[in-house]
Amino acid sequence: MRVAIITESFPPEVNGVAHSVLRTAEHLVRRGHQPLVITPAPARGSSCPAHSFGPDATELPVVRIPSVPLPGYPQVRVALPSSRLGAALAAHRPDVVHLASPFILGARGMAEARRLDLPAVAVYQTDLAGYAQAYRVGGGLGAATAWHRIRSIHRAAARTLAPSTPAAQDLTAHGVPRVHLWPRGVDSLRFHPRHRDQALHRALAPGGEVLVGYVGRLAPEKRVDLLAGVAALPGVRLVVIGDGPSSGALRELLPGAVFLGRRTGEELARCYATLDLFVHTGPLETFCQTIQEAMASGVPVVGPAAGGPLDLVGHRRTGLLVAPRDARAVAEAVAELAADPARRTAYGRAGRADVRARTWDAVGDLLLRHYAEVVAEHRGEQFDPQVLAAQVLPAPVLPAPVLPVPAQSAPIVAPVEEQPV
Repeated sequence: MRVAIITESFPPEVNGVAHSVLRTAEHLVRRGHQPLVITPAPARGSSCPAHSFGPDATELPVVRIPSVPLPGYPQVRVALPSSRLGAALAAHRPDVVHLASPFILGARGMAEARRLDLPAVAVYQTDLAGYAQAYRVGGGLGAATAWHRIRSIHRAAARTLAPSTPAAQDLTAHGVPRVHLWPRGVDSLRFHPRHRDQALHRALAPGGEVLVGYVGRLAPEKRVDLLAGVAALPGVRLVVIGDGPSSGALRELLPGAVFLGRRTGEELARCYATLDLFVHTGPLETFCQTIQEAMASGVPVVGPAAGGPLDLVGHRRTGLLVAPRDARAVAEAVAELAADPARRTAYGRAGRADVRARTWDAVGDLLLRHYAEVVAEHRGEQFDPQVLAAQVLPAPVLPAPVLPVPAQSAPIVAPVEEQPV
């Protein structure tokens, strides 16, 4: 298949959408398909390394559309109107268009797909209505305006893919039709308990404290401020990994925490595995990949009982779910597990067992089935599973697509300007 992936975000940006698109494109190349990525260009001067996959090191073609920073959040780029989008689609001649978290560029991509009579799959990945409320965009009308735009884009798609059951239910409740589940994969070889580094643990928690970590963007919607109570717990050392517009304010709010900044690759895997407990505070997660990566690393989890974490965290089996936006509940859950190392170990093992089969290959093959069904429907043909089976490796571990939901190395040390450890 020829697939055009139109995404609001792509590396060098670091976020869930960019990572998911990169892994999707990689899987398509490895399966012998021909993807093209169309995305906003990063800030001038940013490095855009090429991505090559497969036994022949096939380079992924990427078309970057001129863009500007989003006001108030310069890390997010907004694509400007450009003829490059339509030209790229016409030149690639895709069988299907994949819209990743469509809103600005994705809306234009949807219009171009309809103009060219191409079937489109829209992947819902960001709670834009919730973000509008978190950033107080448009006053009280921000969320309603966001949902209006989401509906207009997703109703035009042949199929909408939601990452979690709560996200699918939310879409259906707001009038989006043809919703199916498509979760996210995790690299359970990269994120693995064997990467635990006792020397790193001693460096970050020299007093033998329980090491509690947050990994993710430092932005208002993530509510990292809710960790103030955790940072004050006796016998606990809080580590914050990530960067974003709230970094400065959080460093003042959490003076006893260690801020490691952004970490990637092997460094990030080692950080995860070295934690004794992972905590996530964002109430607007449609999936929450960092929770899944922590679980793959054998680390117990505390997360909000909202959105994607509801699908991921087995309450009192792999971690604890707490009321969203409740700082006291977060601190109490962390204190409960910090005092019980045996339960932390049991939860970590159970979490690892839960996610081991959620490979990107399995998730990618499930996406290929969604594509094949949509293409067959568009052509007025009967979907033939045998044709798809010939294009993929042995049957994926994940179940068949769900029916529409009725009415989610070198030692690492803290930067010198941080609090001493």
